[in-house]
Amino acid sequence: MNAENVSRSERLVPAAYARQGVQGRRAHELRVRALLEQGKCPEDGWDESTIELFLHELAIMDSNNFLDNCGVGEREGRVASGLVARRHYRLIHGIGRSGDIAAVQPKAAGSSILNKLTNSIVLDIIKMAGFEPVVIENVLEGDELRTDVEAVEAKIKALGAENILCVHSTTSCFAPRVPDRLEELAVICANYDIPHIVNNAYGVQSSKCMHLIQQGARVGRIDAFVQSLDKNFMVPVGGAIIAGFNESFIQEISKMYPGRASASPSLDVLITLLSLGASGYKQLLKERKEMFSYLSSELKKLADNHNERLLDTPHNPISLAMSLKNLDENNDFAVTQLGSMLFTRQVSGARVVPCGSVQTVNNYTFKGFMSHANDYPCAYLNAASAIGIKKQDVDVFLKRLDKCLKTSRKEVKKEKNVNEISNANTGTEQLED
Repeated sequence: MNAENVSRSERLVPAAYARQGVQGRRAHELRVRALLEQGKCPEDGWDESTIELFLHELAIMDSNNFLDNCGVGEREGRVASGLVARRHYRLIHGIGRSGDIAAVQPKAAGSSILNKLTNSIVLDIIKMAGFEPVVIENVLEGDELRTDVEAVEAKIKALGAENILCVHSTTSCFAPRVPDRLEELAVICANYDIPHIVNNAYGVQSSKCMHLIQQGARVGRIDAFVQSLDKNFMVPVGGAIIAGFNESFIQEISKMYPGRASASPSLDVLITLLSLGASGYKQLLKERKEMFSYLSSELKKLADNHNERLLDTPHNPISLAMSLKNLDENNDFAVTQLGSMLFTRQVSGARVVPCGSVQTVNNYTFKGFMSHANDYPCAYLNAASAIGIKKQDVDVFLKRLDKCLKTSRKEVKKEKNVNEISNANTGTEQLED
């Protein structure tokens, strides 16, 4: 409320009360001012009333919310459902313009501010998380699958750098694979002038993954690294962050997007980070690390109890793998059946990987599909400690996995006994003949 309206309100309530109300609103406005001035995630999370006030003020800067707006174009931010409008805080126009997703949208000053501000806050969080500004083959080292950097360099020499579009490396990945050797790959890319793109899918939550990117850029070449919003910031699926070290390169990527984009991913991340604050996000990162250690130690105990083992993948900071060798040696079907049993018992996210799976994609056949290698020596089960996981999640998972493994082993033993009886009967019949 501006000063003129405050003055008028004093005719309706005592002036002291009106001034007190203005001071209350002023506290919200000071938070917004600091956010706009600094472009950083506030240390302490905001309450919902401050966030909603801020979003409503951004929304009324968009043309679809102008009281006297007269739209005669084909895209005027019209929404038929009031429920949909409220779900998006009436920020309907999206972000960007045709030919440049990063451009300011003339019809939507509020949405454009939201987008620029979200990008700035996310960059701040990426720095806080531990970052300061061809075909990759894998080899087996113990249980781990690691990048064969020498094979990559040999392939580049054989093909010639001019025939290679880029090197696409990975940080966050399912165990037993571990992060690629980014520093060595970055040096090779710099030496041969080859673009280097990093898949950092859920790596923002891992200081180790972010450190690898930082070091790779320091000693060699990394053009961009990409990460999912839902995997790192606990928002609905649908958005990603493309980050890099060359501003003009990132701008060129922005210009490749065909038309405007949805503002929903930016809105979701902005609301989430303002709610958490930097301290809240740091606490989630701390809890994730603690839960990784807990999950690792407890899963190892469970594996030992079932004569299996936790695969040795110390370089993977998020994902774990437990062997299923006993099930695999007795019955191939038992491995995939275990995955079904877990899913029907409402355990989501656990991956069961059998040996020797084959999958054809676009006329190319992958051997050992899902296991990152043609011939991984055993079947295994994946579990991950990702941001937001709680101790209760780990405890319930381990309890249900224990029951499923016991059931699976009973079924395998029962089937083995049936086969032995069948074989014995067959032998008796042959003797009688």
